[in-house]
Amino acid sequence: MQDFALLNETVGLPSPGAWLTNRAGFPFWGSLRKGLYLTTGLVLIGIGFTVGAAPDLDKMLLLAQQRYGTTGTQNVQQWRTLLREAHGLPDPEKIKRVNAFFNRRIAFREDAEIWGAADYWATPLETLGRGAGDCEDFTIAKYVTLKLLDVPIERMRLIYVRAKIGGPHSSISQAHMVLGYYATPGEEPLVLDNLITDIRSASHRSDLQPVFSFNSDGLWVGQAAGSTANPTARLSRWRDVITRMQAEGLE
Repeated sequence: MQDFALLNETVGLPSPGAWLTNRAGFPFWGSLRKGLYLTTGLVLIGIGFTVGAAPDLDKMLLLAQQRYGTTGTQNVQQWRTLLREAHGLPDPEKIKRVNAFFNRRIAFREDAEIWGAADYWATPLETLGRGAGDCEDFTIAKYVTLKLLDVPIERMRLIYVRAKIGGPHSSISQAHMVLGYYATPGEEPLVLDNLITDIRSASHRSDLQPVFSFNSDGLWVGQAAGSTANPTARLSRWRDVITRMQAEGLE
C-alpha cells in the first residue's frame, strides 16, 4: 500500500479534509444519486472499464495449477464452489459469504513481501494463487466475485480511505482500501474490510475517512479548486489489473 503523498501525486486528489459529512453525521462516503454529487461539489468521472459476465473458470483453474501448485489450485476450486453455492442467494447473503471467504482464506501480506514491489494490484487469480494479498487485493477480489454473482456494479465501490490506527484517540493513519456496498441510492454503504471480520455500516466505522472511490463505471473524487489532474488517465493500476484479469479468463 502506497502512502497518501504518493497516492495524491498519482491520482491528483485534494486533501481528505475536504470531504463532507452528510445529515446523518457519518463521514461522507458518497451516495448513488447523481444529484447529490452536483449539490455537494463532487464529480463523477467515467472510466469505462468492465469485467465481462462470462468468465472462463476452467482457464483460471488451469493457470492456477501451472503457476501456483496444490495450494493455489485448491483456493481456486473453493472459490468456484463459493460462486456456485452463492449464486441464487439474496445480495446481503452473497456479501457475507464473499467477505468471510476472503478474510478467512487469504493472509494479509505487504506487496513488497509477495511481489517485490512497493505497490502491486493483484488479480483474483493471483491473490488466490498466492493465498495472500494486501488491502487492495482483498477489495478487488471481493468486488470481482460479487460482480460474478450478479451484484450490480452500481451498488459497489472500491474506496480509498485513511484508516486510523492505534485506538480511537490516535492521530496516526495509513492508506487503506475497502469495498462499499450501497443497498439503495442515497443509503450509507456497508463496509467490507480485511481488517475486521464483520460487515459494518459506514456510520459505525469512525476509524475510516474516505478519500476517493471508483468502480468499473466511474471514479468519484472531491472537487479541488485549481486542480488540473486527470484521474481517469492516471489510475493506471486499475486499467492494468483489468487487462490481466481478462487474460486470465475473466473476459
